[in-house]
Amino acid sequence: MIAYVMVGTNNLESAVKFYDQLMPKMNMIRVELSNDFAAYSLLNKPENIEFYITKPFDGNQANFGNGTMIAFSVETAEIVANCHRAGIDAGGKDEGAPGYRPADGNIYYAYVRDLDGNKLCFVHDKGCS
Repeated sequence: MIAYVMVGTNNLESAVKFYDQLMPKMNMIRVELSNDFAAYSLLNKPENIEFYITKPFDGNQANFGNGTMIAFSVETAEIVANCHRAGIDAGGKDEGAPGYRPADGNIYYAYVRDLDGNKLCFVHDKGCS
């Protein structure tokens, strides 16, 4: 069971701007902000923080792992596309346009890298709707 997800950033101010544009597409809002981190939760559960962006505690540079990815499950293929567009509009890098994978499959994906290189996936499984 995953309690929450945390990604590192080397520029908290820029990261907050990026995620403040992206997270509302998934009905998530920023609920905390400090000099070291920002926290996001579902709009209807603000007490349950699910995602953090943070400066690394050890003081070293934040980096991303090769093969590491965070996947956000969303309710519709339209939300997948909206998250992908919001991520790119906020300065992220396109890592895969919205679409079914495989093309005749039931799962709709899109991929973006945030400003620090963290790979994000937005996914909707039409078989689970």
